[in-house]
Amino acid sequence: MNRLNPTVPADQYLADSNVLFYLNDAVIQLLEHKEEYNQFGVIRYFAEYFSSVKNSNHVLFREFNYIQATPHNRASFIRVFWKCYRQIGKSGDLLSMLEYRSLLQLLCPDFPVVLVQSAARIAVMDDTIDCLMSFSDFLYAFQLQFYYQEFLDCVLVIYQDLLAGKSPNTVIVPTSTSIEQIPSVSTEENNKEERPQNGVEPSTLVQCIDALCDRSKHSHPPRSCMREILKQTDRISYYSFLMSLAKQEAINQTIGVLPSKAELLIDPEMDQELDKLIAQIVVSPSSNSSSSAVGGLKEVQKKASPRRNIHHRRRMEVESDGSTEETDSSEN
Repeated sequence: MNRLNPTVPADQYLADSNVLFYLNDAVIQLLEHKEEYNQFGVIRYFAEYFSSVKNSNHVLFREFNYIQATPHNRASFIRVFWKCYRQIGKSGDLLSMLEYRSLLQLLCPDFPVVLVQSAARIAVMDDTIDCLMSFSDFLYAFQLQFYYQEFLDCVLVIYQDLLAGKSPNTVIVPTSTSIEQIPSVSTEENNKEERPQNGVEPSTLVQCIDALCDRSKHSHPPRSCMREILKQTDRISYYSFLMSLAKQEAINQTIGVLPSKAELLIDPEMDQELDKLIAQIVVSPSSNSSSSAVGGLKEVQKKASPRRNIHHRRRMEVESDGSTEETDSSEN
């Protein structure tokens, strides 16, 4: 979240930080669940609500329209997804697109499958999205697709025009106001074959992307990062471009929630707890090792604060340093 800066005009600060959006949502939540929150008091409710927004805990189990509403919400959801399922990466499991969709819908029940499909296509750069993917490959592809969704939809429109043989002068660069009029770009692309063996000229594509960045009000990857990728090849396809983007450390630094791939699965605190669990199993050979392990793992998941956020009944507590709690979905 942006901090209040005395040199920034009030209107600009309100627009950049989306304070009015969160204030409106906080009031709606309070009115919808006022009987539940009356016991805590309105002042404490608002304090808890904005604290959860600051700590990125506020997106859990919320509807998709909410989690995609602001850049902070999108970054927070990416962070939550990483923290909740990091152990999948540590175990080395490969999952399908449908399995990643299920994991995302545990956190956001109405998360659209089309975004998961698009992220999977970036990860495997293949028309067959049923391939198994590592957690890290999918996570970085998902980060790019989800955070920059509108911008990437516009790039796809430009790419398809260039692929159809239009000259750069006749390619229509979408504006911010026309982005929402693009009819299911990702769905359309997933249902037809891309021609990666052809691709387009990078110099032409970067010219159109520069024009798009100048006109679009939506977030976009760093221009220097995109130019660096496009100058390294003679021809490039849409998904090969996105795959290269997803691997760029500059993307992580710009969004600011995921570490580098080398540090993605490092969690010393959790590793220490697991070592303690294994030691307990070793020194207690007479106990039922299976039930002890399951019980111990549950304790590891519960080791942080058991308090739920006050502004949502199904909220999963995530510590400000990123450790996660057991979600209510495990109770159902």
